[in-house]
Amino acid sequence: MQLGMIGLGRMGGNIVRRIMRNGHTAVVFDKDAKAVEALAGEGATGATSLEDLVAKLDKPRALWVMLPAGRITNETITALHGLMEADDIIIDGGNSFYQDDIRHAAELKDKGIHFVDVGTSGGVWGLERGYCMMVGGHKKAVDRLDPILKTLAPGRGDIPRTPGREGRDPRAEEGYIHAGPTGAGHFVKMIHNGIEYGLMQAYAEGFDILRHANSEDVPDFRRYDLNLGDIAEVWRRGSVVSSWLLDLTATALAGNESLDGFSGYVEDSGEGRWTINAAVEEAVPADVLSNALYRRFRSRDHDSYADKLLSAMRKGFGGHIEGAPAPAMGSSGGRK
Repeated sequence: MQLGMIGLGRMGGNIVRRIMRNGHTAVVFDKDAKAVEALAGEGATGATSLEDLVAKLDKPRALWVMLPAGRITNETITALHGLMEADDIIIDGGNSFYQDDIRHAAELKDKGIHFVDVGTSGGVWGLERGYCMMVGGHKKAVDRLDPILKTLAPGRGDIPRTPGREGRDPRAEEGYIHAGPTGAGHFVKMIHNGIEYGLMQAYAEGFDILRHANSEDVPDFRRYDLNLGDIAEVWRRGSVVSSWLLDLTATALAGNESLDGFSGYVEDSGEGRWTINAAVEEAVPADVLSNALYRRFRSRDHDSYADKLLSAMRKGFGGHIEGAPAPAMGSSGGRK
């Protein structure tokens, strides 16, 4: 299957590489001509503009937008509205606000253009590990994209099958789902990222307590000089708190247990805020997720070892750089 890609950054470029490795073809565009040239050298067809990209795609087209969520993504989708035709599909794979998806779908409907939102998790490791995807949109369009989605998904791997799932949608076991109509994919991804905040905060606070077990504030009789790297490593192996985030923590601590080089300034990418807004709208208590978000706000005034570990985890899974600006509320936002 052929896929167009706009945005060849940390995730867009690797999505193209993964589908090409598995027999699909790609037409690519980015404002950085060197990024286009690099992927063209790996087998993609390069484009010099949005118009050139659309012209080089076979009809009906499938075009994936993988740009920083917010103004640039909204403007790109608006521009594509004037270039694409009935039965074409526009995919937004960034961390966009789900209500923006609903608006885009309504605007594109007048020309018969399908809009599909794909909440994409996998960060900089997706090329090899695959991407967990939560998809929203009309069934016809989502089904047409299935060859691409199945290629991008991680597959079952060696994860044991969940008892009692017989007869249910097998795509979930492959690592992707059709979550529902427009916006559902990004809504599920939004909550995913809100939970991620809470998990990261729990690890960070726990390791901070371990680190201070040998501090002057602790009575002599119960001081422990603990090896945090070894603790993270042993917890990875059979512990009930094992996870990919713990894997990244262990990697960070193995290389630099003092976390020198991290200031502890922890940015939020938007989804945590939107998650709390949804909880308020639904009158659902979200104590842990709320506190995790507020702790990120607090980190910008007072850093701690816990905050440094949060920064280390964010860099590990998404290549996030400390101090990058957060998106404004009320518009799409979020970075991988």
